Amino acid sequence: MNSIKHVAIIMDGNGRWGLKHKKSRNLGHKEGLKTVEKIIKTTIKNNIKYLTLYAFSTENWKRPKKEINFLFNLLENFLLNKISDLNKQNIKLKIIGKKQFSKKINILLDKSEKKTFKNKKLQINLALNYGSKSELVHSFNSIKNKKEKINEKNVSKYLFTTNIPDPDLLIRTGNTHRLSNFLLWQVAYSEIFFEKKLWPDFNENDYNRILNKFKKTKRNYGNI
Repeated sequence: MNSIKHVAIIMDGNGRWGLKHKKSRNLGHKEGLKTVEKIIKTTIKNNIKYLTLYAFSTENWKRPKKEINFLFNLLENFLLNKISDLNKQNIKLKIIGKKQFSKKINILLDKSEKKTFKNKKLQINLALNYGSKSELVHSFNSIKNKKEKINEKNVSKYLFTTNIPDPDLLIRTGNTHRLSNFLLWQVAYSEIFFEKKLWPDFNENDYNRILNKFKKTKRNYGNI
C-alpha cells in the first residue's frame, strides 16, 4: 500500500456548476468553498500532511473583472472567518505564487501565514497568482543571482514549494484532461486522476475512492 504525504488538486468546474444550477458563475465559486472545507476535513482524517489547492492561476487575470473581484472577496471572507478555526485545528497555511494583490489582501495573507506558521497537523498550500512556468523562471533567476550550479537540487530549492515533498497524486475535477500550468516540475512522477464531476459536486466519498485507488497503484518511477 502506497503512503500519501501530499495531495494536489486542480479545483475545476465552479463556474460551469454555477451556470448549470444557478445561472451564475459566482455562485458556483461560493459553492466550491464548501467542497474545500469537506476535503480539508477528509485530508486530516487520512493523516495526509500536505494539501495543495490551485485557487487562482496567473492566467485567471484574463477573466471578467467582476468575477475576479468576487473571487477575492470570497478569499478575504474565508480568511477573516476561518483562519482562527484553521489555527485551532493545527493547520498551517502557506501561499505559493506571487503576492501581487491589493494591499489589504496581501496584509491578510501575511497575517494568516504568520498566525499558522508553527502548526503541524496539515499544511495547506494555496496556489494564488500561481503559474508553474513563471515559478521555474523565478527559480532559474535565483540560481543565476546566487551564482550556483543549475541542477535538479537547486531548481527545487528555489521553487515556491521548497521543503515541501512533491505531490504523490494530483486530482483534477471538471472532466478536463490537462495540467493548466500547475506544478509542472513537481508532478513529474505524481499519479494523476481526472474526475468527471465539477468541483462543487466532488465529495468525501469521491476523494476517498481516489485515495484508496492510489494506495493500490504500482509505482515504478521508470523501473520495471
